[in-house]
Amino acid sequence: MKNYFLLVAASLLTVATFGQNRNDVALYGSDNLNGTARYQSMSGAFGALGGDMSAINANPAGSAVFNNTVFTISATNYNVKNATNYFNGASDTDLNKFRINQIGGAMVFKNGNQNSPWKKFSMAFNYELSNNFENEYLAVGTGNTSIADFFVNNARGTTVDDLNTRIGESITEAYINIGRDLGYSAQQGFLGYQNFIIDPATPDNPDETNYISNATFSNGINQEQLVISSGSDNRYTLNFASQYEESLYLGVNFNFHGIERRRITQFDEFGYDSNSKLQYVQFDNDLFTYGNGFSFNLGAIAKLNDFMRLGASYQSPTWYNMTDELFQSINSDFFADPNDAEPSYSEATPNSTQFFPSYDIYIPGKYSGSLAFIFGRHGLISADYSYQDMSNAELRPSRDPFFADENAAISNEFQAVSTIRVGGEYRIKNLSLRGGYRYEGSPYKNEFTMGDLMGYSFGLGYNFGPTRFDLGFSQMQREYNVQLYDTGLTSTAAIDNKNTNITASITFNL
Repeated sequence: MKNYFLLVAASLLTVATFGQNRNDVALYGSDNLNGTARYQSMSGAFGALGGDMSAINANPAGSAVFNNTVFTISATNYNVKNATNYFNGASDTDLNKFRINQIGGAMVFKNGNQNSPWKKFSMAFNYELSNNFENEYLAVGTGNTSIADFFVNNARGTTVDDLNTRIGESITEAYINIGRDLGYSAQQGFLGYQNFIIDPATPDNPDETNYISNATFSNGINQEQLVISSGSDNRYTLNFASQYEESLYLGVNFNFHGIERRRITQFDEFGYDSNSKLQYVQFDNDLFTYGNGFSFNLGAIAKLNDFMRLGASYQSPTWYNMTDELFQSINSDFFADPNDAEPSYSEATPNSTQFFPSYDIYIPGKYSGSLAFIFGRHGLISADYSYQDMSNAELRPSRDPFFADENAAISNEFQAVSTIRVGGEYRIKNLSLRGGYRYEGSPYKNEFTMGDLMGYSFGLGYNFGPTRFDLGFSQMQREYNVQLYDTGLTSTAAIDNKNTNITASITFNL
């Protein structure tokens, strides 16, 4: 049985380097489509409409559009497909996850004072899965750079003496002490050195700070990296809204986020030359991130006439406070002596879960404008536009050296993101047919790390009077190019990502 030790790191540099970086900031800032079936089947184009529990996320004034108290519950089957290309290799993954993704209700209070311009008030509470982190991809191919270079780069600058265990000190104890005293890079160098993946450039010199790879290969090296993500960003919204006169709706949201995300990275490398000292490496990392966040929304909807409505909303920045836990394991096969017939096995792996100090992620605010055309009882067409400048995103505290570097990269590499959503609904008596389209630009200027998002949706609903049943289908596609590691082995895997949601909702009119 493994014994687990706890480490409270003194420096944020450790968690920052392996944990959250600009790519994670882009993920948390993505405009995911979740919520009720009606909302998803119209691609979320509800900023000027309201009258749906998920519509209050687009515009908090939307709850005042309800004529009576309502309650909605939604469930979604999430399907994630990834087609991954890595050098000469290709692989496909297919992941399904079923979740209750939305529960909420709105209470409507009509003003008994007929002379007051404030016609009614509404108060709503809504739980919604804001961001789904379920994902899985496999990069398989013949690379041209070894994982040994990752350990060489991290070990560089640390003496061989510092990468050795002390008398009576276990691998786990040394791993903990090096992480506490010297930081993440030295800790990773320690793993590489203790497992014979790297050696000092000058043997038998305890003060040597340069290292060489023990991997030798002529025609590339076989590599497999499986990345499995799970968890979600759960948003709990408290909403207040009111109707002024007959044509103006105003609202405010207070959003509380609970976030959990686990990312397991399993890496294998093999196929070295027969005379290579190194013959096999397995390197696994299990990163668990959790925390909370807060944001607020302000919004208004104006009925210009019976045919046209305008909407405007502001979503404040989202302030996340996060904590990371990291567990690493490693083993290798190597020739201790060139004359050995069979390689030796090393598992100098730490039985240690590291707990790191909390840090903050700042996601910039968003401005949205909406326009809707209502065709009486026959249907509607709606369009939303949102603007968010992701170049202002930050990891905090910014005084941390790694966070400072990442923030500089965010400022230089990120850009403003425009999102367009268009949706329509056609009614045939109690039956509603719906469809939609959405586009979200890449937060990266070069659009290489993360491409533009494009998606479409459709669905239907049937109004039974006291209840309404809705079914929605939405699908989006986006391309990514993901580095395997931040240094040394920086080869990228090209991923074609396709997410498909099938959602069912039932609404009770009370």
